[in-house]
Amino acid sequence: MKFRVTIRKEGMPDQVRTIEAPTRFAVYDQVQKEEGSVINLVEEGKGFQIPAWLNISFGTGIKHTEVSRVARNLSAMLRAGLSLSRSLSVIERQSENKHLKAIMVSLSDAVKRGSSFHDALAAHPKVFSELFISMTKAGEESGALADSLLSVALQMERSDELTRKIRGAMIYPSIVISAVIMVGILMLIFVVPTLTSTFSQLGVKVPLATQIVVALSNFLVSNIVLVLIGMVVLVVGGVAFVRSRRGGAIILLGSLYLPVINELVRETYAARAARTLSSLLASSVPVLEALSITKEVVGAVPFARVIEEAETHVRKGELLSLAFATHTKLYPILMSDMLAVGEETGNVTDMLKQVAEFYEADVAEKTKDLSTIIEPLLMLVIGAGVGVFAVSMIAPIYSLSSAF
Repeated sequence: MKFRVTIRKEGMPDQVRTIEAPTRFAVYDQVQKEEGSVINLVEEGKGFQIPAWLNISFGTGIKHTEVSRVARNLSAMLRAGLSLSRSLSVIERQSENKHLKAIMVSLSDAVKRGSSFHDALAAHPKVFSELFISMTKAGEESGALADSLLSVALQMERSDELTRKIRGAMIYPSIVISAVIMVGILMLIFVVPTLTSTFSQLGVKVPLATQIVVALSNFLVSNIVLVLIGMVVLVVGGVAFVRSRRGGAIILLGSLYLPVINELVRETYAARAARTLSSLLASSVPVLEALSITKEVVGAVPFARVIEEAETHVRKGELLSLAFATHTKLYPILMSDMLAVGEETGNVTDMLKQVAEFYEADVAEKTKDLSTIIEPLLMLVIGAGVGVFAVSMIAPIYSLSSAF
């Protein structure tokens, strides 16, 4: 495989090179041997490339929870004394997912041919994350593969649990808002035209608000097909925008300026970074490689940039906590303080684990409180919308009854 790599060396301008290597980790190893650091790494594809903002992934057919279950089951079977290839075969027979079965067969065949397990995993980058592959590599090299796989499973389960809780808090307002929009559209299409014809027949003079509602209703009735196509395009475009790197960055930056939400976002990314870095360090992954992987796992540009800065500090022999201490608007101050204590006591891994557990629990609690905050706000927004619509339609009726 060929990778386009941006390399930074101290005292020199950034270089962009194309490196041919079997895995992404081989690229990192090669660049580190040259005393450089990887700033950006992209696998070069063949043929036409879809623009990032249109690149919608439809998945691999394998759920994230299935991957974490594979890691946990492999760990249990390796602890029980089964060989790796036999453990993979057992998982393949037990699985009902045909996609996962195919992956397990591929991994088992690769291991039987003498390939290392992490290299076999690296052949399926859409299924197994760099975190999974790196911790597996560290486990193989240290002879503690079962422990590393268990750490991967725990990290993935905590991450999934945190994501589920945040999504769960968003389900209720999403359903309510969608229902209100649908009811509003139906009323504009079926109810307003009836009232409009009544006003026209009786020659009632309607106020500006009513005229706006009537004009909107007439547009929807006259262009219903166009409106439906527009809604589909809007939904698909919105999903593509949110899932693109640029769209996600814009939404993230906007959320950092919202009250309540900004604290939730900061603590979520702090928990993700602390949990990932702690798991990697506990698996004996070198600090620089652990920071590089954590940067990719975190993903979000402003938060990843802080980790990149921390990587630069460590490379220069400075403290890891320094970068986090200078960016307390992104990472809460507790993270830098706990890291500083860990560096003083030589117990960074445990301190990061405590930070992750604290913020995971805090985010879970705040998502519950978020529901209680969102509900009255939703009622106010819905009430305002209904009020404007009611006044717009009732005002002409009231003026008509006054005339009689």
